[in-house]
Amino acid sequence: MAATDSRKTVRIGVFIPADCQLLDMACIDIFGTMSYEYFSLVKGLVPAPMLNLAPSVQISYISTIQPGELIPLTASARVSCTHHLSHPAVQPGQLDIVLVPGPDPTIDWTDGDKKAALEWLAAHAARPETDILCVCTGIYLCGAAGLLKGKKACGPRALQGDLAKKFEGVEWVGEELRWVRDGNFWSSGE
Repeated sequence: MAATDSRKTVRIGVFIPADCQLLDMACIDIFGTMSYEYFSLVKGLVPAPMLNLAPSVQISYISTIQPGELIPLTASARVSCTHHLSHPAVQPGQLDIVLVPGPDPTIDWTDGDKKAALEWLAAHAARPETDILCVCTGIYLCGAAGLLKGKKACGPRALQGDLAKKFEGVEWVGEELRWVRDGNFWSSGE
């Protein structure tokens, strides 16, 4: 079966409006290596039933900068932006998953393009069919976007106290859990 037949396509947006930790962003590779496209490359190593069930996966790298510009990551790495957050292909209803890797936790998200980033993320989270996957300090961006109120969430263990001060009305479970799901919102820490 070709990827263009009736195969499901999972559309994933990696949302990096400022910068992020390389390790936090790297988890997108799990989705890429579980795709029909990747399994097709290594089909001699993958049982045929897995290949036939694997979805096609489209990954976009979304930011406040223009496509082709480089998004800074830690360890002096960079990833190319594929879509500005205003692009029609990455608007609410167009993505199945939004991955929010950990940015610098001290960023002030209330000005200029950063405020637009909060609105973009909140609009995606408001759609129950879109899963928001928050990694490590991505919890600060999700909190600034208003995604945490009334939720169960976790983040980095060392930052649980700071998170509780900044974001009230959240059931913080990061001391005992490494990840938690509440509705379409998934959060994790180290």
